[in-house]
Amino acid sequence: MKNLSIAALTFALAASLTPIASPAQTASAEDSKKSFQAQAERAGVVYERGRRPHYTKKFDLSGLPHYTPGAQLTGWIRIHGSNYLTDGMLGEYWQKAFAKYQPGINLSYYMPTSASAFAALYYGQADLVLGHKPGFYDLLAYQRMLGYDPQEFTVVTGSYDVAGWENSTVILVNEKSPLKGITMQQLDGIFGAARDGGWAGTNFRPDLARGPELNLRNWSQLGLGGSYANKPIGVYGFNLRYNTATDFADKVLGASDKWNENIHAYAHIVMPNGKRYIEADQITDSIARDPYGIGYNRYRGDRPGTKRLPVAEKEGGPYVEHTIENVQNRTYPLFNQAYFYTSVKPGTKMNPMVKEFIRFVLSQEGQEEVQRDGKYLPLTATVVRAQLKKLDDLP
Repeated sequence: MKNLSIAALTFALAASLTPIASPAQTASAEDSKKSFQAQAERAGVVYERGRRPHYTKKFDLSGLPHYTPGAQLTGWIRIHGSNYLTDGMLGEYWQKAFAKYQPGINLSYYMPTSASAFAALYYGQADLVLGHKPGFYDLLAYQRMLGYDPQEFTVVTGSYDVAGWENSTVILVNEKSPLKGITMQQLDGIFGAARDGGWAGTNFRPDLARGPELNLRNWSQLGLGGSYANKPIGVYGFNLRYNTATDFADKVLGASDKWNENIHAYAHIVMPNGKRYIEADQITDSIARDPYGIGYNRYRGDRPGTKRLPVAEKEGGPYVEHTIENVQNRTYPLFNQAYFYTSVKPGTKMNPMVKEFIRFVLSQEGQEEVQRDGKYLPLTATVVRAQLKKLDDLP
């Protein structure tokens, strides 16, 4: 239960250091109490979820290279970031498996949250961090403090349906909807709005602009008639400050922050009984009540009153069903993933211990441990080859 104590202590410390803000920004004592209760409940749920494998399917990893150690090295690798590595068993599995090949390299984990990952990296407190893609100010702070970009390596595919472990994104409609599938461009039309451009990291790109003529605001525009003809589309999703929303925007909305003006965007709330009503459940419940609704959500199993749509990368298909196989092989467009980030100053060599550990994680042996843990999904050989090339291209 050590990680629970660290998470609670980190949250309490963060709360005690909150700067003075305007009345509109300042949480009341009751709000702070509810936030602390919610964080404590979340920590317990995540810890229990992490103790066991959630899928038993074995994927063919024979196309991945075996790990062959380079020089035998000695020292410590400080790894910070996502709590899901150590709330699950994968951190321990990687640690023990890597030690068989590199007994002189020790791994130390400090994994309270992905939200702290980049600060640890640009303050020099971590050699390696695990998490989702950095937010705008995470990356901007890194660039301004260090003067260069971090090195990014995809190390696992997100889970199919295990909440927290970067579980895949699904498109949900009411179970009565006649819609059979959806394209990525149609999703942009439904969830997005006219924009002057989008973002690539901290660079604004006008070439990602689009006009209002591509907006889709009623079901007739998607070819539905009958009782759906000219009915407004009810749009549901995550609160726009959360990384799930920015991740969806990066994939679907041209990396823009211009959303459908009528979107219902939810956040976790604490009920009078002290239990969390999480945003994913609020989204699903709302679509189940709205025959004209559509939403994006992180998949945690099917819920009454809704159905998942196959998604096509482009017009004409193929429309890919949301299955664990199609998430793992990445033919389903809305898979998720987690990354390692490390610092390599231009003109210098990469930390050789970090390089060895990343090479191990990308190996057949490293991905077997992902499969053993049973929450994240192992990488394909194609993805591994691309990540190893990035690693080999570094000095």
